[in-house]
Amino acid sequence: MRNVEEFVDVVVVGAGHAGCEAALASARLGMETVIFTVSVESIALMPCNPNIGGSSKGHLVREIDALGGEMGKNIDKTFIQSKMLNKSKGPAVHSLRAQADKAEYSRRMRMVLENTDHLSIKQAEVNEIIVEEGKITGVRTNSGAVYHCKACVLCTGTYLNARCIHGDVSVYTGPNGLQAANHLTDSLKANGIEMYRFKTGTPARIDRRSVDFSKMEEQFGDEKIVPFSFTTDPKDVQIDQVSCWLTYTNEKTHEIIRSNLDRSPLYSGMIEGTGPRYCPSIEDKVVKFADKNRHQIFLEPEGLYTNEMYVGGMSSSLPEDVQHEMYHTVPGLEHAKIVRNAYAIEYDCINPRQLDASLEFKNIHGLFSGGQFNGSSGYEEAAAQGLVAGLNAALSIQGKEKLILDRSESYIGVLIDDLVTKDNKEPYRMMTSRAEYRLLLRQDNADIRLTEKGYRAGLIPEERYEKLQEKMRQIQEETQRVEKTTVGATEEIQKFLEEHNSTPLKSGSTLGELIRRPELSYEILEEIDKDRPALMNGVGEQVNINIKYEGYIKRQMKQVEQFKKLEEKKIPKDLNYDDVGSLRIEARQKLKMFQPLSIGQASRISGVSPADISVLLVYLEQMRNNRKIEK
Repeated sequence: MRNVEEFVDVVVVGAGHAGCEAALASARLGMETVIFTVSVESIALMPCNPNIGGSSKGHLVREIDALGGEMGKNIDKTFIQSKMLNKSKGPAVHSLRAQADKAEYSRRMRMVLENTDHLSIKQAEVNEIIVEEGKITGVRTNSGAVYHCKACVLCTGTYLNARCIHGDVSVYTGPNGLQAANHLTDSLKANGIEMYRFKTGTPARIDRRSVDFSKMEEQFGDEKIVPFSFTTDPKDVQIDQVSCWLTYTNEKTHEIIRSNLDRSPLYSGMIEGTGPRYCPSIEDKVVKFADKNRHQIFLEPEGLYTNEMYVGGMSSSLPEDVQHEMYHTVPGLEHAKIVRNAYAIEYDCINPRQLDASLEFKNIHGLFSGGQFNGSSGYEEAAAQGLVAGLNAALSIQGKEKLILDRSESYIGVLIDDLVTKDNKEPYRMMTSRAEYRLLLRQDNADIRLTEKGYRAGLIPEERYEKLQEKMRQIQEETQRVEKTTVGATEEIQKFLEEHNSTPLKSGSTLGELIRRPELSYEILEEIDKDRPALMNGVGEQVNINIKYEGYIKRQMKQVEQFKKLEEKKIPKDLNYDDVGSLRIEARQKLKMFQPLSIGQASRISGVSPADISVLLVYLEQMRNNRKIEK
């Protein structure tokens, strides 16, 4: 039998959130791209929580959109509830979160893929990567078909050697009972790729008709909905929303869990993989937070056309009978009918230190990687990596400079830098606390930070880029106008200030000075700002933040300048760390292992101390001086 042979530019393995963004980025740059999936029905599948965004994750979605990705547009078209989190806190931690109609989200993303030029979808399992002389040249499927390519992006998610577990039941499938990919791991190991075994989990899904909502607290979406995508007209997302519901576990729930821990695969040793610390199962919560007599449980609808509801906060791998007993102790779930049992899933992924900051493997040219396969967790983290990996695969083929984002300019930069420079022994999750410069990396200014980069790379169209330039011009001019515009201590102004619990004026004041008052804002001052011009969407918010937090922003920008200096001090690729005297053994080992591109990156490697960095700086300076003398 003769096997099929095809020639493409880019192969993407896996069609989850990472794979979709990778394939779209590659195809939109004109690369002939094929995306492989074990099931076309699983494109952009949400096997766990039915939402996009959330604390810090909302930042990632906004950044994906700013660079030209699809996730933000897709959730704007398919959400059923939307809420801006942390509104009572400062703008650095405001994060958008939207409940998705899971089926519609997947269906629309599939439609986008199917209608993108240069992109083909193929339902098949990739069993082997073909590497020749340290370079990817193709992949082979389970049928023996060979797809020759110039670059390949691995986005296998949780499918590699996947095993779903609850109690003593262990089934070798991927999420939602889909086919696992059982052969690719052997090929990766044969090519020298180091693999990890990680684990994640999901809670039960229950029948809405069996829930007593009278015992729960109703959770509404925002009155004024803010879209994820900077291209979405806010008027288009003002829809009727579906409610979520809040309830709590109790001591009876916890007692059932504690008395059955010996039957939990997590504690019996049946599960080998490492789970995410920041998304623990209910068993872990009860054990690790024994002082708490209750835990929050959110009941979230899975979509408009299903009665399934997601029991957020009760992820578990306990046996089926224990799950039934446990869930029925929760107020409102006493008579709940379980549609799908909770389960844990183990899967193979890589040690991400094998990647450089472009998400290309250091030892296999043209092989890129994104998503949970890189040891991360979450749809948003996956999509962000997929976008970067797919974009860089295309740029490398075109002979152009790859997009590398650093920690000072994006959450995506923080995410990737953490993955490739730190020892990740558990699934990585993005959090606002991981970003040192989070006041600058707000979700509201992602377009200002990143859209030009997306435009230079070829993902942002000219019209959108021109609109951004106009927006930035309006921000600058309006900030200047507000800082110069004065109001007097008139009766009208004093009455306005009194109504807003603000101190009366003794003399004239600029609008900028009034905005700096905690109780006032640019939006509130519209009533007394008689000359306010018509502005583009989002301009007022930027003016308000830039004025109100001016001192903090300037201080953080100075910190970024210092950071940039270390990032600009590049380390030669051929540097032999054994020649660097006075380096501690641990530092030498770690530097050899990670092969950092810059002093800044080297300073963030665990086991490399400030003293080691000083030694390295002195050595590099001596190297440069010696080369000058030789010349």
